[in-house]
Amino acid sequence: MNILLTGGTGYIGSHTAAVLAAANHQVVLYDNLCNSQASVADRLQTITGKTLPLVIGDIRNTLLLTDTLKTHQIEAVIHFAGLKAVGDSVRDPVTYFDNNVAGTLSLLQAMQATAVKTLVFSSSATVYGEPQYLPYDEKHPTRAMNPYGRSKLHIEEILADLATAHADWRIACLRYFNPVGAHESGLIGEDPEGIPNNLMPFVARVASGALPRLTIFGNDYETPDGTGVRDYVHVMDLAEGHLAALESLGKGSAPIRYTNLGTGIGVSVLELVQAFKDASGQDIPSVVSDRRPGDLPAYYADATKAKQELGWSATRTLADMCQSTWHFQVCAKQRAN
Repeated sequence: MNILLTGGTGYIGSHTAAVLAAANHQVVLYDNLCNSQASVADRLQTITGKTLPLVIGDIRNTLLLTDTLKTHQIEAVIHFAGLKAVGDSVRDPVTYFDNNVAGTLSLLQAMQATAVKTLVFSSSATVYGEPQYLPYDEKHPTRAMNPYGRSKLHIEEILADLATAHADWRIACLRYFNPVGAHESGLIGEDPEGIPNNLMPFVARVASGALPRLTIFGNDYETPDGTGVRDYVHVMDLAEGHLAALESLGKGSAPIRYTNLGTGIGVSVLELVQAFKDASGQDIPSVVSDRRPGDLPAYYADATKAKQELGWSATRTLADMCQSTWHFQVCAKQRAN
C-alpha cells in the first residue's frame, strides 16, 4: 500500500515509517521540519534499506498535499503532523488551533480531492481530561483541559462528522498515552529542539550532562511516592499499533473508531528516574518544585479494546524504554561530535 505520513520525520512518524517499510508498504514522508530534520529520511533509509521520499511542506498547504497524494498514488494517510507541547498551547492557543485543526482540514480537503478515504489519526489521551475513573477506557467522557488537548478533540469531532456524512471513509483515531524510547538502531528517537517538554528526553539529557538537573513538579500527589503517575508506552509498540490500526480498516469496519494505545501500567516520575539510572549507569540530579497548573496526579490506559479489535498490545518494558532512550542519546551525541 502507498501510505503518506504527515509529520513523517517526527518522533512517532519516523518510527512508524520504519515499521511500515518493514511490512513492505511504500511510505512517503511529508513534513515542514519545524521539530525534526531532513536527515531522518537518510537514517530511515539506513534502517530499512529503502528510499522513503520526503516532501518538505506545511500541512496547511492544500495544493502541495493534493499534488503529493496524486504523484505518489497514495491509498492511505497516517496523520501525525501537529504541535504538541501543552505549555506552549496555553501561551499561544491561536497557533495551535491554526496548525493542528486548520492543518487537518487542509489535509481532509486534499484527501477528498483525490478520493483517498483511509485515515489513521494521531490523537491523544489528553482528550479525556480529568479522570472520572481510572483506567481510562474509550467510553470515558472527553473534556480536554488545555488548547493542545482541545485541538485533538476538535479534530476527532470533525472526523466523526465526516464519517457520518460519508460512510465510505475509514478512520481510526488512536489516543496515545506517553510515548518514550527509541529504535534499537539508535539512529532515530525523540530529539526535540531546545529544552525538552517531555520527561524522558529531559532525563536523558540530564544523564548525559547536557542539562544540569531534573525538576520534579510536585511530590505531594496522592500517589504511592507522591509524584505524578503516567502510562509510558514504547514508541516501537506505538508504531506497531499504527500498522495494526491501518490493517484493521477494512470494508467491514465502522467508518470511525477510537482506540487507546498504552500499557495499562502507571509509572511514577521517581520510578522512571530510577529505571533510567539503572539503564544508563548515570546519576540524575533532581530538585522538587511546585506542582504545575493543570497537571493530573495520575492517568493510565485501559488498552483492552486495542487487543480485542486490533490484536495489539504493548510488549516492551520500562527497562526497554530507558535502555533504548539512553542508546539513542549516546548515539546522537556521537553523531553531533
